[in-house]
Amino acid sequence: MNWRFVLPLYFALSAAAFGQARAVVTAEGRHGAAPGAVSKDDVEVRVNQKPIGVNEWVPLRGEQGALELYVLIDDGEDSDLANQYSALRDFMNQQPADAHIGVAYLQNGAARIAVPVTADRERVSKALRTPLAEPGISASPYMGVSDLIKKWPAANARREILLITSGIDPWSPPDPQNPYLEKAISDAQRAGVIVHTIYFPEAGHLGHSLWRANWGQNYLSELSDQTGGEFYWQGVATPVSIAPYLKDLTQRLGNQYLLTTAELPNGARSKENLESLHVSSTRSGVSLESAARIDMRR
Repeated sequence: MNWRFVLPLYFALSAAAFGQARAVVTAEGRHGAAPGAVSKDDVEVRVNQKPIGVNEWVPLRGEQGALELYVLIDDGEDSDLANQYSALRDFMNQQPADAHIGVAYLQNGAARIAVPVTADRERVSKALRTPLAEPGISASPYMGVSDLIKKWPAANARREILLITSGIDPWSPPDPQNPYLEKAISDAQRAGVIVHTIYFPEAGHLGHSLWRANWGQNYLSELSDQTGGEFYWQGVATPVSIAPYLKDLTQRLGNQYLLTTAELPNGARSKENLESLHVSSTRSGVSLESAARIDMRR
């Protein structure tokens, strides 16, 4: 890919100059069906609950579709996760050849990067290893998400994470206002990073604690919903295969758009650093998903 052509498009995905909202939006069809093309005229946007015009609506495909994706694996997961790596490798290989993919592992509140984002599929494939399966080794997985975002240089591309974890946070008692989760969400929203999550049971006692597993799933669902991603799960048991999840995620990545709104009047700005964003479609059978909040200070 000639990156000179995508640089103007991707400059500051999470915020645009002159008070415009800019965000990656995913189109979804009904019951998992492909949504078909969505036009600018099909889109309605509200910022801080106020309607705002759509300046640009660009399909993120071909030369406009630059993608950086991290596969982020919790090292506290059950070692059975390695049985899913064939599906994970297939998913990586199905992405466009110029998509950049990296692998990192959650340990002790940090993201240990095994391979930075690269177009070298063989190198990425070799970075997949069996999780250490040490219960609680990730500390809070949400601290690790924040750490990865901090280590990840801004790019002229979409930036997305596929997080595989139980979502259980041993550093915080079950609480709707988990501070580590809230920080991970705001860090992702400020950086314009979309987080997709797959629930996979943790090793040890917590891996079969229904109470903690349900809280972990609640956290993962909130993390994905608030950043514009998708949460995948199959009860609290080990999924037979994550291949259907990855097939759906591939479809989502192929149906994303870059939204740029008209300039937001100063009086419409909130007093907070993040502005609420709601994007909807006027087309029947199509829904649009984006981060719930964006940073428009830059």
